[in-house]
Amino acid sequence: MNPITAVKENWRILLLTLFVCLATVALFIPSGILANDGVAADNVQSGPTNLEFGLSLDGGTRIRVPVTGMTAENIAPGITEDNKIKQHEQQRLDEIESTLYQELGLDTGNASVDVQDDGTVTAEVFTDNVSEAEFAAALQAANVDVSEDDIRPGVTQKTRDQMIGTIQTKINAAGLSGGTVYEASTVNGDHYIVVEVPNMGSDELRDLLSERGVVEVVAYHPNENGNQTNTTVLTGDGIAKVDPPDTRGGEYVVPVQVRESAASQFQRQMNELGFTDEGIGKCSLSTENGTVSFDHEGEQYCLVTVTDKKPVAAHSMGDSGGSGRTGLATSMRQGSWENDPTFQMGAQNQQDARSLSLNLKAGSLRAPLDFDRSQIYSIDASHAEQFKQYSLLIGLLSVITVSGVVYTRYTDTRVALPMILTAMAEVVILLGFAAVIRMPLDLSHIAGFIAVIGTGVDDLVIIADEVMDEGDVSSARVFQSRFRKAFWVIGGAAATTVVALSPLAVLSLGDLQGFAIITILGVFIGVLITRPAYGDILRRLLTDR
Repeated sequence: MNPITAVKENWRILLLTLFVCLATVALFIPSGILANDGVAADNVQSGPTNLEFGLSLDGGTRIRVPVTGMTAENIAPGITEDNKIKQHEQQRLDEIESTLYQELGLDTGNASVDVQDDGTVTAEVFTDNVSEAEFAAALQAANVDVSEDDIRPGVTQKTRDQMIGTIQTKINAAGLSGGTVYEASTVNGDHYIVVEVPNMGSDELRDLLSERGVVEVVAYHPNENGNQTNTTVLTGDGIAKVDPPDTRGGEYVVPVQVRESAASQFQRQMNELGFTDEGIGKCSLSTENGTVSFDHEGEQYCLVTVTDKKPVAAHSMGDSGGSGRTGLATSMRQGSWENDPTFQMGAQNQQDARSLSLNLKAGSLRAPLDFDRSQIYSIDASHAEQFKQYSLLIGLLSVITVSGVVYTRYTDTRVALPMILTAMAEVVILLGFAAVIRMPLDLSHIAGFIAVIGTGVDDLVIIADEVMDEGDVSSARVFQSRFRKAFWVIGGAAATTVVALSPLAVLSLGDLQGFAIITILGVFIGVLITRPAYGDILRRLLTDR
């Protein structure tokens, strides 16, 4: 038999071998190769394999928490023409949002007027300190035709999606491998954000999520009356790029690059407020207990870094470029800084610098989380390690048991050994897939793997019985006829399994979802790869060809 004919007749076996090899590589290659989503290689799960584990097998915390806020929908005519906002429409939206801040006395980031994906306009307030009546009255002050009955609790889907993305980015940037964020809802229509992070205590995770990460740069300067005042000159939305924290001259800083849209205004304000002239180097504010103290004498020109309304560091405008470079103050005064808009945001210590860098990279949470209505589940790492050991033991016992039963039934290694190896190959492929997509394995997934072993061997038994039931088979033609009958039975059973488990895989039903996903993936791998390959193996072993 020439090589081309051999490949044509045994391509299913070769395909199975290829997938097993790829899965093995995915499981055991250096983990950094799989860190393709911006997470550093050393943040990927360490260990003999690249598998990641969830709460039940690695310890950690799960928090299920709603979002604080209320919403008024359809407050303005929908945006037409492919949801493109015209200039006068945007001015109207900005006017409504500004009125909300003024009427309700809200802090930065606690209100939003936005266009949804369907073109409707919604207004949201993200605080518990405002009643529905006050919210409606503020909208009425902006000439919006609403009543208290038009206000509903909760936030929009767009807000929840943005928060899920921000929290996921925070978790990844903090090096918390295996953390996942998703949305869950109840039959009553209540929506929750669920955050699962292995190897983290409940208090630590709650502290991380409590920080909204609203970062501002505030200019603290004398006004025309000689009194000190604050002017917000830059927000986190104006930051385009964030470099890792660094130390410059004994101070902790976070180098940033300002967006082009914000750089011109920032430069103009620095010049108008005097920071690039008489204000150079004039900041002597101290920091006590992590907060800037505003007790001072004389005029102050300070750029204050504010995180979640807390002033964490204050620095003066410098003008020492070094290495022949033009200083920051001079370049702003000359108007050239906006061509290369980079500067350093100050921090008091290394921890504050890392927190500032994290908040700038991830962006601020659009709304706060209501921890008063949160549900927290936490498991100790030592217990999780026991679960991991027991899961491995149960997996080995299931393999040994299935192998013994199969061999006892057939007492023919030509049938039993390929059946066992094929079933194990299916599990290896599934594990490799989990490593590639970095799926955090939990007890529910382990149950799915055991179910895959059982259903896989069951299908292989159907194939073997159908092929051998009518006596020995030596003709490849007869073998193929019998194999097709068995495969139709297997295909029908697989379709039934997929249909039955699909609702569990789609709906947010906790651990049941992981079980359903692994089982369905195993069914597809079996029908498309392992079952046909086992048929080819039997054909080679039982027929004359």
